[in-house]
Amino acid sequence: MTKRKRFMWPAMIGLSFTLMACGPDRSGVLEQLQPEPATEENKPDSLRVWVHDTETYLQAYKVIAEQFTEETGIEVQLVPFGLFDQLEAMSLDAPSGRGPDLFFQPHDMTGNAYLQGVAAEIELTDEQKEGYIDGSLDALSYNGVQVGIPASVETYALMYNTDLIPEAPETIEELEQIGEDLTDSSSDQYGFLLEAQNAFFAYPFLAAYGGYFFGEDQGVYDVDDLGISNQGTVQGTELIRSWYEKGYLPSNLNGDIMNGLFLQGNVGAVVSGPWSINEYRNALGDNLRTAPLPKINGDRLESFAGVKGWMVNEYSEHINWAKELALYMTSKESSEVFFDYAKEIPARSDIDLEDEVYDAFIEQLEYATFMPNVPAVSAVWEPLGDALIFISNGDDAEEVLVETQDMIEDEIEIMGGGEE
Repeated sequence: MTKRKRFMWPAMIGLSFTLMACGPDRSGVLEQLQPEPATEENKPDSLRVWVHDTETYLQAYKVIAEQFTEETGIEVQLVPFGLFDQLEAMSLDAPSGRGPDLFFQPHDMTGNAYLQGVAAEIELTDEQKEGYIDGSLDALSYNGVQVGIPASVETYALMYNTDLIPEAPETIEELEQIGEDLTDSSSDQYGFLLEAQNAFFAYPFLAAYGGYFFGEDQGVYDVDDLGISNQGTVQGTELIRSWYEKGYLPSNLNGDIMNGLFLQGNVGAVVSGPWSINEYRNALGDNLRTAPLPKINGDRLESFAGVKGWMVNEYSEHINWAKELALYMTSKESSEVFFDYAKEIPARSDIDLEDEVYDAFIEQLEYATFMPNVPAVSAVWEPLGDALIFISNGDDAEEVLVETQDMIEDEIEIMGGGEE
């Protein structure tokens, strides 16, 4: 990740092309040898954990691991490991016995981790499921199989400068009026900015009119049902194009430019996530406020959300003890420690972060949908992002999106079609 801890999951295109056509063969030895329940008799001396290699994560989990050791007598060996390097390493290390007992993943890698056969199926009781944010457990499941245990969640919301905007806009019309009133591109002054050529941030405006990536039924995605070129997506992209035509959004806008302008006090509001809070607060101080995304036609905009969580190594000799450790590290008490150090929103609904700047993100999560976690989603991000660029430059939205959907369908077919 970058120094700003920018949300980067949709950029992990290359890692999602592996083992898409079918799942692992779980009919052999691994399925026949059911893991033993976690008991005092089979308690291991130690458990090995790959931890995302940021200083704040290591600090948080060092405290949590020491508490777990004190309560159980099990030593926890923390190994710093890049978040986006773990799955590739697991595919090599896990079968050979060199892997950890627990590893850490963003939820859109859930399908890949399961299909590669490195993430164990996890069974949770109703009591163990209590307290997690709605949808976070489902986001870490694959075709009805629980694969991970949620640690943190994030989505984006509106972050605004009260020196320019005293109150947050409630509707898209109010947001557009802010754009009209405050924008002076000749002076690099803007009412609002967002990375609208990035499909991750553009999604709310597509979904507002009925656009979608894949059809979904009870948590199972149908990768043959694409909504990339439906009329909802067309209408949403045309709304975005109008902001470029009116000059509200500069044509060369990217995340770095947007952040620079907002930090300088040149922008009233931006769409960003909690990963930007520290930097924005240091620059704007008490003038920084947050709010959920505005409404369109009376309904709150639906953002994309992400989850990061713990997965148990399918080849671990201590699967159920590893699961117990994952549950401990994501408990209410441990999640409070995690937030104190990492400043990421824990995947818990039963804690109070006691920081009002985070309140809007927590509220926006009520209107968010978790990004698809099937490998086929990797075929969507880049082509749809390119389509948004063409449309914002004036190309016909419907023509571009029909061509884009055809490209995505072809790529999914090459990747192996629907997952089983």
